[in-house]
Amino acid sequence: MQFLVLAHDGTDKDAKARRLAVRPAHFAGIQPMVECGELRAAGAILDDAGDMIGSVILAEFPTRADLDAWLAREPYVTEKVWHTVEVRPFRLAVLDGRITP
Repeated sequence: MQFLVLAHDGTDKDAKARRLAVRPAHFAGIQPMVECGELRAAGAILDDAGDMIGSVILAEFPTRADLDAWLAREPYVTEKVWHTVEVRPFRLAVLDGRITP
């Protein structure tokens, strides 16, 4: 099952520093997920100045419970980088210039 995850960082004065501090743990945690195909595409949401203020993730998990288990251990969640997380069922139609079934 595919999901769109839209996560917004906090807006407090320490939000940018918190994201940058947690970023290495975030990438270490998602590396195996990228390798096994659970994370199909992902990236940072930027503000007008080019600063990271959130994330967009296209994920694939067997169930919503599996996605929720990942979120429960995701450093951006546990270290309070992401303050709001919206999850929607999703069906990927185009990736890397190719139509996907």
